[in-house]
Amino acid sequence: MRQNSPQSLTQARLKELLHYDPETGVFTWRIRSNTRVPAGSVAGHTRFDGYVLIRINKVMYLAHRLSFLYMAGDFPFKEVDHINGNPTDNSWANLRSVTRSENLHNLGGPTSTNTSGFLGVSWDKKNEKWVAKIKLCGVSKNLGRFTTPELAYATYLKAKDQLHSTHMRLRAAA
Repeated sequence: MRQNSPQSLTQARLKELLHYDPETGVFTWRIRSNTRVPAGSVAGHTRFDGYVLIRINKVMYLAHRLSFLYMAGDFPFKEVDHINGNPTDNSWANLRSVTRSENLHNLGGPTSTNTSGFLGVSWDKKNEKWVAKIKLCGVSKNLGRFTTPELAYATYLKAKDQLHSTHMRLRAAA
């Protein structure tokens, strides 16, 4: 393992270098990290997509992953979900370790390639109808075809409430 790999950073070393406030999610330097950054300064910078990055020994880390190392003693095996959807909010209460599928459930809206304007809704050119689909555990489920995107979206939301909340309860119980 190379010395500066992400796996070489330990909780003990992280706590020597940085202080993490679990209430605010902000990391500050305990030591002078370089000639421009004195001890006590807020660590890291916010990336274009809102995620906070912190450089330690020439390796860039996502602050939400460092929060897990700091609080739990290890990097999360899975992805880290910002419960409120705000990638700058790295408070401990706002973070949870989830699968990729679970993390994608929190999409706040359609992607840039979506033409309907609604999450889970697309146009079926062959049948000339709006289609509602949902994914659970990587499996896509067709929810039906509709005359308007609003009807398709309402069906999608109903299925999302039922399937994803049930799925999350089952995972939590396991």
